[in-house]
Amino acid sequence: MVPQLRMLSGPQLGLLRPTCLSTTCTALPLSRCFSTTSPALDWLTPKFQEKSKSPKGRPHVATGGSSRGTTVVWGEYGLRMKDHDRRLPASSLKIAEETIKRRLRGMNYTLYKRVSANIGVYTKGNEQRMGKGKGKFDYWTAKVAVSRIVFELRGDLHEKVAREAFRLAGHKLPGLWEFVKKGDPPVVGLTKLGNGVTLESLKRPRRSPALGAENLPTPPKSSSSNPSASQ
Repeated sequence: MVPQLRMLSGPQLGLLRPTCLSTTCTALPLSRCFSTTSPALDWLTPKFQEKSKSPKGRPHVATGGSSRGTTVVWGEYGLRMKDHDRRLPASSLKIAEETIKRRLRGMNYTLYKRVSANIGVYTKGNEQRMGKGKGKFDYWTAKVAVSRIVFELRGDLHEKVAREAFRLAGHKLPGLWEFVKKGDPPVVGLTKLGNGVTLESLKRPRRSPALGAENLPTPPKSSSSNPSASQ
């Protein structure tokens, strides 16, 4: 290739110059007209499909004094479930999100989603025989435990406006919901901490010891109904 270029003269070499370097060249768009990336990369659809079909089990409720996910972290206001754990369909979560955005249209705010619909629900048709697997995929859901926050808001908003937006969104979701603010005490199960209620007091035994039990050298053993235990 190099010997062939040396044989060309100056005017002929000008024909080999790229035309896109001139000022009259129009810039091409950087985005491609097609993409191999899946469009389903939002919080209502997982990035990858499930390797195995999810069981129908109820949402995991942390025990032992856990208060994770019950307080506002990134925003200033939040929407928290207050009745019991359940599975929230992705369609209901999407409607609730659209309701909040419609109420806050034109305002400066940021909406945070604290849950992800990554649990698949599989159903069978009517009059199907038992067995033969779980059925075909139906929709995505999010397992939400009791007292968990689903949405958070932050921005130039009045408290009454945020409360009204969350009230409308709560009507679109199944169950009972409450409005919380940043700095509110956490919740352990259904019990709110604060006003003398601490995590240590919740872990204490509810029953008081029997009279005179603290003076005994060894605590009394519990009686067993098994007859072999007494032998």
